[in-house]
Amino acid sequence: MTRQDAHRILIAYDVTDDRRRAQLAKVLSKYGDRVQYSVFVVDTVPGRAVRMRVEVSQTIDSSQDSILFCDLGPVNTLSPRQFEFEGRRRPVTDRDSFVV
Repeated sequence: MTRQDAHRILIAYDVTDDRRRAQLAKVLSKYGDRVQYSVFVVDTVPGRAVRMRVEVSQTIDSSQDSILFCDLGPVNTLSPRQFEFEGRRRPVTDRDSFVV
């Protein structure tokens, strides 16, 4: 897999339990950047995305928690102006850096 295979995924979550929420944030931090308290942006290739989703599934309680995965498309086609912030800005994954 190459950077050209990578997609940017926006992940938002509602997790009711503080401990599970902290564990989920720790899992997602391994894969991408936290851009809001309950929102992460991840640039990843398909195989790594599957591993991430398995870890997420093992962390949450699917009867109480909700996770949204939104595929924003191939990283190499995205505009640097894709995200706009109002107020304090958090960093979004740099298109030039990528971990497989």
